[in-house]
Amino acid sequence: MSWTELLGLVAGALVTLGFLPQLIRVLRLKSAYEISLPFTLFLLSGVSCWFIYGLLLQLIPILVWNGTMVALALVLVCAKLRYGMRTKKKHSPARKL
Repeated sequence: MSWTELLGLVAGALVTLGFLPQLIRVLRLKSAYEISLPFTLFLLSGVSCWFIYGLLLQLIPILVWNGTMVALALVLVCAKLRYGMRTKKKHSPARKL
């Protein structure tokens, strides 16, 4: 394994591991209101393009980590669609002083 391939594997691992805490938080709290739907869709589109790029050029680090990120981004999109809407609170009458 060349040092450039090793660098690619380390870089992909760091980016993917950096994404995991946010995804775990969303799933644990069952709240994705703070996450932007356009962000999740752009992220999914971007990592999908990187995955296809890696496939075309047969670049293992690109395939491994962007394939992983595609799966994680899909989970985030599903969580956003499921947990992303804030429920509207009923208007309570003004308190009297």
